Amino acid sequence: MATMKSVRTGAKNDIDVVEVERPAPGPQDVLVRIRACGICGTDTFFVRTGGTPYGITGSVVPLPLGHEPAGEVVEVGSAITDLAVGDRVVVNPQAAPSGIIGCGGELGGMNEYLLVENAVVGTSVAVFPDELPFGVAALNEPLAVARHCVNRSEAKPGDKVVVFGAGTIGLATTIWLKLRGVEHVVVADVIPERLETALAVGADAVINSAEEDVTARLTELHGEAANALGVPRAGTDIYVDAAGVAAVFNATVDAAKWGAKLVMVGVQKPSEAIDLGAMLRSELTLIASQGYPTEIFEVTAELAEHQDRFARLISHQVPFAEVTRAFELALTPGAAEKVIVTFFDDEG
Repeated sequence: MATMKSVRTGAKNDIDVVEVERPAPGPQDVLVRIRACGICGTDTFFVRTGGTPYGITGSVVPLPLGHEPAGEVVEVGSAITDLAVGDRVVVNPQAAPSGIIGCGGELGGMNEYLLVENAVVGTSVAVFPDELPFGVAALNEPLAVARHCVNRSEAKPGDKVVVFGAGTIGLATTIWLKLRGVEHVVVADVIPERLETALAVGADAVINSAEEDVTARLTELHGEAANALGVPRAGTDIYVDAAGVAAVFNATVDAAKWGAKLVMVGVQKPSEAIDLGAMLRSELTLIASQGYPTEIFEVTAELAEHQDRFARLISHQVPFAEVTRAFELALTPGAAEKVIVTFFDDEG
């Protein structure tokens, strides 16, 4: 029996690397040798809880981790005609019939091999060019999350936008906004190094929200407007919450002009500090952005085209032999931004 290594949740705040049976593809499947897989905040949530899926209470089981994989096809089912051994692919984790890959389903991308069930190009997998490194290709899934956020915002070239949170999603959102031709994009965060990265990937200005008055700075950058009551407010058109904290919501309602939008892509933590009534003063439109209904492979070609820009989002690439260290980095606040685990480095 052929085996492979698989990363799963262990005790709270820990992972286990276990030896499991290497899957064999059926007629409609392909087997992908994973070459890189990103660690997401969802992965760290599962690790911190010891294996409790979102929305399921009282259920603690070892969960396969990883939903940001990139790899190469090594086996092809007999009914597959549009994929071949050697194809370099990214995977749609939400297309697996046995459950979302790495998010409570039976399969995980933080494995040496991943079975792609019912493999269909454009639905469950997409082929990417040889010149795109596997580590950068592993950004495909979070870039799709950010692209959906930008699509939901309906941002236009003349808009003025602020993105709160300079993590992977916030920075990717910034890049997509600028590639969309948006006139002025500001990024706000409390970590100076993240703000430096924001400028490097194309932000027009940054705000250290721990040290600066956000409303005053946005007014300086985007001009002055007013809320529904005629009170002076910043001229910002769109606010993006990629941080998921109450302080961002409150900063937005304090600054928002009449008719502004707030797009929420960060997972909001429960909080009694949010004043929903304050939205009335600006008739603020709240837009939720979840996942990537259509965007998972819309981003692949542009990821390859702009790979140098997107590569700046990666702070650490760690070999699979040191996967425990990779998760320690991802679990430690401020220790890393985007951690990519790489596999089979000795094979190029």
